[in-house]
Amino acid sequence: MNEKKSFYLTTPIYYVNDIPHIGHAYTTIAADAMCRYKRMKGFDVFFLTGTDEHGQKIQQSAAAKGLTPRELADRTVRNFQDLWKALNISNDDFIRTTEERHYKTVQSIFKKLLDQGDIYKGKYEGWYCVPCETYVPESSMGEDKTCPDCKRPLQMMEEESYFFRASKYVGQLLAYYEKNLKGVMPRSRYNEIISFLKGGVRDQSISRTTLKWGIPVPGDDAHVVYVWFDALINYVTACGYLDDRKKFDTFWPEVRHLVGKDIIRFHCVIWPIMLLALGVNPPVSVFAHGWWTVEGEKMSKSKGNVVDPFEMVERYGADPFRYFLLREVPFGLDGDFSESAVVGRINSDLANDLGNLLNRTLQMIDNFFQGSLPASGRRGEREEEIVQRAAAVLAEVDEKIEDFAFDDALKSIWSFISRGNKYIDETMPWKLAKEGKTEELSSVLNTLYDILRLSAMLVAPFIPETAARIWEQLGLDGEPVNMRFDGFSWGDRAPGHTVKKGKVLFPRIDLEEWKKAREAKAPAPAQPASEEPAIVHEELVGIDSFKAVELRVAQILNVEEIPKSKKLYKLTVDLGYEKRTIVSGIKEFFTPDELLHKKIVVVVNLQPAKLCGVESNGMLLAAGDGKKTTLALLTPDKDIPLGSRVS
Repeated sequence: MNEKKSFYLTTPIYYVNDIPHIGHAYTTIAADAMCRYKRMKGFDVFFLTGTDEHGQKIQQSAAAKGLTPRELADRTVRNFQDLWKALNISNDDFIRTTEERHYKTVQSIFKKLLDQGDIYKGKYEGWYCVPCETYVPESSMGEDKTCPDCKRPLQMMEEESYFFRASKYVGQLLAYYEKNLKGVMPRSRYNEIISFLKGGVRDQSISRTTLKWGIPVPGDDAHVVYVWFDALINYVTACGYLDDRKKFDTFWPEVRHLVGKDIIRFHCVIWPIMLLALGVNPPVSVFAHGWWTVEGEKMSKSKGNVVDPFEMVERYGADPFRYFLLREVPFGLDGDFSESAVVGRINSDLANDLGNLLNRTLQMIDNFFQGSLPASGRRGEREEEIVQRAAAVLAEVDEKIEDFAFDDALKSIWSFISRGNKYIDETMPWKLAKEGKTEELSSVLNTLYDILRLSAMLVAPFIPETAARIWEQLGLDGEPVNMRFDGFSWGDRAPGHTVKKGKVLFPRIDLEEWKKAREAKAPAPAQPASEEPAIVHEELVGIDSFKAVELRVAQILNVEEIPKSKKLYKLTVDLGYEKRTIVSGIKEFFTPDELLHKKIVVVVNLQPAKLCGVESNGMLLAAGDGKKTTLALLTPDKDIPLGSRVS
């Protein structure tokens, strides 16, 4: 008897300071489909996901809300756990970086690398991005010393730090990738990583003294472990690196990571080098997928076009959402999300192709044989061709899945489903029944039944709830996700098997009604906030909460009126390091000339908002008399450089 093969797949651990969005759903659904498929291939599967809960952003956000970082993490982690339930994710473990098992593993690894000389203490000076929690090399900085990722101003910082000797292992990693051409996928990402490694890798700063919310460096409580060094280790923590070597030895040799393309260098450079330093093999493969736009535009909270996975599941169901994400674009490329495209897939692929095949077949079994399958009868050339096609589809799907080509796998499956619908048109079972050709009719209906039985198994990794419904209507016990592909046998059942025709799998969505409902739910245009004086509640706030609001000196460069608005001006302000647009309801109190070139104080880290069609990125500070007769702008009383922090 062959030993059972192992398979270990991870998603990134998601940052709890974020709200779950389509990107999180995409990676996790893809991982789930892969793991479900591998289980049906007979693999012993370990599927890990989880949350990243340390770092400066968590510390700051918690302070702003009057919570401890742990309290904030405990609240927000539920968003991800609830979403995975809604999306029917079959993960075997969910790791949080605040768990004791992870603390112990991180500190153990840190100490091992320190003791063997691969970690050393030094001083680090560089341009630091607080929101991204990373130092940015000068060669990568944006214009006016801004972060290349978030575009925010960088701060020059110097601090004592522990360093990891990443430079020492670059040659070993290059040799590993040269022998493992699928170590980084897709191929374009492989070439990117090889080029980056050949350019050299510096030793990495892996501790911080500027924050406390993290895992303490063993033996030096003044330092906490840098959030990325900490986070990457989660993959070995959950796999039993420290406390379950049997589990680790079983699964780690078969580990694969799914990540977004924005974090590929951490996973394909820093992480495998850490593993080499530990004497552990790098991952078999790291697959970096693309990003989603929404109807041609980048997702943005200010635009109001962020796709909420909970809302999509509520509106269309988990399976149609899962199917769309994996079928619409090749995994690895960027994709565009539109609800009209989702509806198109539901009506065409799910309702017209799959649903129609099930409905027509079971209806004919009901009509011609009172719901019981007759003896299978003799197979002709057409039936033999379908049997051969089934074997070919199983091989095609296996090949495509192995390369994470989910869209191609689904295309192959749907070509088989379409072959089933075409087979009905070719054989015309209703005509066979009318002509009394019972044996031929029996052969056709049994062939269709097996097409559906295999189709249910093939779609089960992608749309498991739908597969289970098909399975039930076919009158089969258990669930298709618990079946094994190598156990599938054509015609493997006793005559007289009873089917249980049920509700239509996917009712077609009326496009006109759908458009009307969508227009009715569209949000009304944003209106300026009321200028009525607020009731004063003098709640006390901590100093950290106050520091979370970033105030800077700016100068008004331009003032424009906004058509159809009696209260709003569109202001262009200069912050020294960048220019911004701010929409403000001060038109009743100032003329453009009174505002032009005035120095003011601006809140620069306010969530963007759209007012009368204009995106506002900040807010100026002003005080009124409560009677709407007087308004004064907050201005510096001396000539202060633009961009200076107000504290």
